[in-house]
Amino acid sequence: MPNPSGANAWSLTDQFHTRRHTRAWPTYLSKRKPRVATNFITTKIDGRIAVVRFDRGDKANALSVEAIRQLTEAARAFHANSAVSAIVLTGNGRNFTLGADLKDPARADQKAQGLAERRLSLRAGPDMCEAWEKVDAITIIAIEGWCVGGGAALAVACDLRVMAKSATVYVPEVARGMNMSWGSIPRMTALVGPARAKRLAALCEKVDAQTALGWGLADAVADEGNAFDRAMEFARMAAQLPPTALKMVKRDVNVAAFALSQATAHRDLEAFALMQQSDDYTEGVASFLEGRTPTFTGD
Repeated sequence: MPNPSGANAWSLTDQFHTRRHTRAWPTYLSKRKPRVATNFITTKIDGRIAVVRFDRGDKANALSVEAIRQLTEAARAFHANSAVSAIVLTGNGRNFTLGADLKDPARADQKAQGLAERRLSLRAGPDMCEAWEKVDAITIIAIEGWCVGGGAALAVACDLRVMAKSATVYVPEVARGMNMSWGSIPRMTALVGPARAKRLAALCEKVDAQTALGWGLADAVADEGNAFDRAMEFARMAAQLPPTALKMVKRDVNVAAFALSQATAHRDLEAFALMQQSDDYTEGVASFLEGRTPTFTGD
C-alpha cells in the first residue's frame, strides 16, 4: 500500500513502541499525596495522521479529573484542524484505562459540592466524550489490556475500535451502585443493539475481544501488542482518501446513528448526581476500595 503521509509515517509506530514504563501500579490503590498536574497526553502529527497517546505513567492509567480535562482539550485541538484525516487514540500499551480514579482528591471534592456546582463538575466526562465524537477526522481507539468504565464511554464515542486479543471492555458502574453515564448508553445501543447494551452496561459483563468483534463493539482484533499497528492501518486508509468527502460521510453517519441520543442522554448526568446521594453508591465504592463483596439495599 502506498504511504500517503510521507516517508516518516511509520515512525509513529516506532516512537510508540520504543518507550517503556517502569512506575508502580495502580495509583488509585496506593497511598500517595495528590499529584501536581502533569501532562498525560502526547500528540504527534505526521501528514494527515495524528496519534494521541494517553499515559499517566502507571499500569492503571486511571481517569482522574485532570486526565479527563486533558483528553477533552486534546480532542478540541482537532476541531479546527482541517489537515488531519485520522486520529489514533491509544493508552500506555498495558491498559487503555482501568476506569475512574476513585481516590483522586478532585473527585472527592466534587462529592462534597452542592448540587448546582456538582452538576457543572459532572459535565466533564460527557464533555470529553462529546469532544471526541465531534472531531471531524476519523477517530480510531487502540485498546490493549482493560478498557473500563469511562474508558468504554470514550471508546464508543470514537469511530472505530481496535482491540488486542486479550483486551477486555468492562462497564462496572451498576456494580458500584451508580448508573452508566457520559452519554454512552445511546452510543452503545447504536453499536450493539439494546439486549447486548444491557448485558454490557446493566449486567456488567466483561466483554473480551472476540465477543466484542462479534457484537460490533470492536471493528478489528489484533495480536497482543499490535492494536496500535492495526489502528494505524485504518488511519492510513483514511489518509489516502479525499479528506472533505471522508469527513462529510462521517458526519452523515453520526447524525443518522445518534439522532435520538440527545433526547435520551441528557438525563444520565442528573441520574448520576442523584445516585451519588444513595446508600448503594456509598456501599459500591467503599466495597470496591476495601476489596469486599457489597451489600446493596436499593436505598
